[in-house]
Amino acid sequence: MESGILWREEVQWVHDNEYPEVELSHMYADNGAMQLVRDPKQFDVIVTDNLFGDILSDVAAMLTGSLGMLPSASLGVPMANGRPKAMYEPVHGSAPDITGRGLANPCACILSFAMALRYSYDQGAEADRLETAVEQVLADGVRTADLMQAGGAAPASTSEMGDAVIAALDASL
Repeated sequence: MESGILWREEVQWVHDNEYPEVELSHMYADNGAMQLVRDPKQFDVIVTDNLFGDILSDVAAMLTGSLGMLPSASLGVPMANGRPKAMYEPVHGSAPDITGRGLANPCACILSFAMALRYSYDQGAEADRLETAVEQVLADGVRTADLMQAGGAAPASTSEMGDAVIAALDASL
């Protein structure tokens, strides 16, 4: 794709002129998807356009079991207070097709808020508590439908999963 050539040239220019100390490698999206599945820990940050970013985030989501588990942060230039302009949201966005049905996994939203605590509000300890609460709930076996195996226990609803995370937070005090 011709737009990919421009994107690659611009990323290379920024790397060479502003961040030469950062390791940079280029790969095609299909290889990136394969590499994500084969060895996800090789990546620290992946920079891509929206189309390929959507594809790669969906592939990466399945490494965690569901899109409902992936938080995201779009971080911009630091403001006068030193914190970045930012937008936090689940990778899957708003999931309007299941709105109001109690089917959404709230973990990505909760974990996106943990990222906001860490990066926008400088409250790393609180972010750690929230992440630990989600981990505890999952370790206890609470699952929304997107994480369930066929024939397992009944899935938790959106609010039941959220309540379980709140209970785990309360228990950590």
